[in-house]
Amino acid sequence: MRACLSPRAARTALAGLVLSAASLPALAAGPYEFVPAPQIDLNRVYRVDRSTGEVTSCQYGLRDDNVGVTLCFAAGEGAAAQSPAEYGLVASRHTREAGVFRVNYRTGEMSICYVQVREELVVCTPQTNPAPAGTVTGSIAPAAKAAPSVTPPQGARP
Repeated sequence: MRACLSPRAARTALAGLVLSAASLPALAAGPYEFVPAPQIDLNRVYRVDRSTGEVTSCQYGLRDDNVGVTLCFAAGEGAAAQSPAEYGLVASRHTREAGVFRVNYRTGEMSICYVQVREELVVCTPQTNPAPAGTVTGSIAPAAKAAPSVTPPQGARP
């Protein structure tokens, strides 16, 4: 006995198959994203849990016996799990930068994460959204006002 599908049922089945196939890469990708630090002389890789935003890092280290060791840094201040969302990592193109940006794809918030070597932990700044034009968020101090230029009298030394 041969089963036949109506044209409408066939289209519905095909659409379901296409949607299922489209979601496979997301499922195959797993719960983590990995990004290397942009610093060209640093062999460090950062990992973010895509759903919690927890950031950790590992790098290669040397030992006296000529065999390397993997040094890993746990999540410290600000790098622990955040509110559930869709997180990712973005490395800047700055060749001397050792940190990466943690981004929340749902809210647009960002933070900077880096390894605090003294504490041997990954730390992140608080998640922040860009402020309206003309304002700066975060703990960046405003630029100091330039001293007014004073023209010395003729023949006097400045």
